[in-house]
Amino acid sequence: MMLSKLISPRIHTGQDVDITSITCDSRTVTEGALFAALPGTVADGRDYIEQAIENGASAILSMPDLPLDMPYVASENPRLTYSQLASRLYAGQPKTLVAMTGTNGKSSTVEFLRQIWSYAGLKSACFGTLGVRYDDGYLPLSHTTPDAVVLHQTLSRLTEMGVTHVAMEASSHGLKQYRLDSVKITASGFSNLTQDHFDYHPDEDDYYNSKARLFSELTPRNASVVINVNDQFGQRLAKDCEARGQKVIRAGWAGENIRIDEVMPRSASQLIDLIVDRRRYRVELPLVGEFQVLNAVAALGLARETGVDTETAIAALGKLSGVAGRLELAGRAKEGAPILVDFAHTEDGLDKLLRSVRPHTMGRMIVVFGCGGDRDPIKRPKMGAMAAKLADHVIVTDDNPRTEDAASIRKAVLAGCPDAEEIGDRAAAIRHGVSLLGPKDCLIIAGKGHEQGQIVGDKVIPFSDVEQAREALSEMAA
Repeated sequence: MMLSKLISPRIHTGQDVDITSITCDSRTVTEGALFAALPGTVADGRDYIEQAIENGASAILSMPDLPLDMPYVASENPRLTYSQLASRLYAGQPKTLVAMTGTNGKSSTVEFLRQIWSYAGLKSACFGTLGVRYDDGYLPLSHTTPDAVVLHQTLSRLTEMGVTHVAMEASSHGLKQYRLDSVKITASGFSNLTQDHFDYHPDEDDYYNSKARLFSELTPRNASVVINVNDQFGQRLAKDCEARGQKVIRAGWAGENIRIDEVMPRSASQLIDLIVDRRRYRVELPLVGEFQVLNAVAALGLARETGVDTETAIAALGKLSGVAGRLELAGRAKEGAPILVDFAHTEDGLDKLLRSVRPHTMGRMIVVFGCGGDRDPIKRPKMGAMAAKLADHVIVTDDNPRTEDAASIRKAVLAGCPDAEEIGDRAAAIRHGVSLLGPKDCLIIAGKGHEQGQIVGDKVIPFSDVEQAREALSEMAA
């Protein structure tokens, strides 16, 4: 596409050129590419313009007033412009597109929504932390909310495949960086808001406002929004959306439209009573953990608002399968004690996880977890204190130390749980946890969930909590 057509009604300096690709990574620039030199918190894309030109960039998008002797698009908000151009060059979006935001529960909710759509006979897909999942396969992704170009390439590809219904995760980073600004959203959902990503967001208000952008700026005024109103942020958001004219579906324990009335834990499932528009339904959810009920209820609400009738959506809840790394059953010890792997990596996430597993556990609840490096350090002792409060035995280990000293991270966690065991090697910690299991106990391995690597320094070492647990079980059985 010619540059002038791609950026219209904007204008550019220099000659008109044919643009065949867009990227904000100078290393991936090829001939015909428009390189977006975006200012960032860690690196500034303007520092890589020379490299992009050497690699064959045909045009540059960046902040105004750069002395460039080549086709150049100046923008006061180049991130937003980048998103807009990506949607034009990689055109095509499914008819129905739902965006889900919140601190915890996004991955499970969009996957559950995909499963409900599929059960209703709709060709569907979802994407985010766990990659792109559709009825017939899977594609990997590197970010919860992908770069704008990858996002629109993904939507375009799914449209070509005939997918009509897509659910996607909307992270605070992605919303603040305008990655979703050219997505045509049909309906949106909100799960909760707790402390996370304070290495990126300066304070709680900035974190909330970044999430709220999905509703205030990107979701149409006449669209439906499904909001978990169990916390103050959900209640606040519901009122703001209602004032904006959006159709607000209040869900959760305190929900008015979809209310969880009772949850009765079973060994590998939960019997739940729901009040949906004043009518009572009972369904056996084949998942463990109270927070999975909240995720399933959010998916139910979004399914109803995107064309699935209530009876079909309720029936689909009884057929849901779990998500990788979200209370995933890695195996059972010889006496039957379960080993569960979960992504919980915040104080609230660990709180919900341990409280959810407790009703299913007759004996001791043992937890293995750590905190990531180069991330919010404030939550480390808080997570330690939460583990000490709710688990019977705590083993503090390494997560993804990244460029920080792993021992220092563990020390910060141990400040909140001074009586915990400390085993830095994560594989050894998991093996030790497995060895402690009695017949009625439960082992929970938290923090990394579905991840297939451990980040140490600038390297990613192959590592899977599920595989390590299974190896430990095999060794004990030998």
